[in-house]
Amino acid sequence: MTESKAMILGCSGPILTPEERAFYQGEQPWGFILFGRNISEPAQIFDLVAALRDSVGRDVPVLIDQEGGRVQRIRSPILSPYPSGQALGDLYRRDRDMGLRAAWLMSRLHAFDLLKFGINVDCLPVLDVPVEGSSNVIGNRAYGGDPVTVTEMGRAAVEGLKAGGVLPVMKHMPGHGRGFADSHHELPVVGASLAELEAHDFPPFVALKDELMAMTCHVVFTAIDSQNPATTSRKVIDDIIRGYIGFNGLLLSDDTSMNALSGTIGERAANIVAAGCDIVLHCNGVMDEMKQVVRNVPALSGLSLARARAVEAAFGRGDGAEEAAIRAEFDALFAVA
Repeated sequence: MTESKAMILGCSGPILTPEERAFYQGEQPWGFILFGRNISEPAQIFDLVAALRDSVGRDVPVLIDQEGGRVQRIRSPILSPYPSGQALGDLYRRDRDMGLRAAWLMSRLHAFDLLKFGINVDCLPVLDVPVEGSSNVIGNRAYGGDPVTVTEMGRAAVEGLKAGGVLPVMKHMPGHGRGFADSHHELPVVGASLAELEAHDFPPFVALKDELMAMTCHVVFTAIDSQNPATTSRKVIDDIIRGYIGFNGLLLSDDTSMNALSGTIGERAANIVAAGCDIVLHCNGVMDEMKQVVRNVPALSGLSLARARAVEAAFGRGDGAEEAAIRAEFDALFAVA
């Protein structure tokens, strides 16, 4: 059997086009990711996920960013609006146990929600630790401004997702919290010392290093590599992500089409692979860009293939909890809050 390629791709709209179906069948991405443009109503989401899997002939991972707050791709009235990471963190700061329980419950609810559509990966938790004045690209998506809060809440979120049979993706490794620019539009450059980063930014990732998946950040850390953002920096990936943090799971790039990265889409994909990311993520579903990506991405092999297989082996391990009871407990917590 031909191995899938080291990439996750998006699609253009709510229905798979014949061109997309043929393209995915021929190129065999490892997985797919959905965005708001792919969402219209419940049956359509289910059908689209099934069509994506059918196009490659495998039960592939399908990802989404379903955090709560402003980053919630499937919204009301299809799914309930959920609070932001900051709102959960505010509850934690008033009552630690209540906050941790709320983070677990909300992730468990995400798992109920997403699996109904066949979506089995949630790009959560956000483990970034913002500093005063940093870009709002993280902002209230973060649980708090200190690494202990972020670590504890992030761990609760991870465990809630896994209890429901959905796998988490930690983001944005090794930390987007100091970025004073939005990496969707420009390149953030962080001048903090390595000691500052080790004390403030890296601890949540160190604490959760044994999780199966993480996503990089398009941020330059001048104390480590002044020339390249983490996503395309061999030094950041080898010395910090694989070395200091000790993460040995599947490393996904952040979106290749974000303007923090330089060069053509094909050059960006090649640079991501060369730096040591296992998976190139391309989200916008633009066919011309996807064709550039596939020309620069290899088939999964070696350690990357082993990491991908470890992820695939972990799907489908739910706890059998009752959705109504979980939802009632979560609603009661926020009614009290």
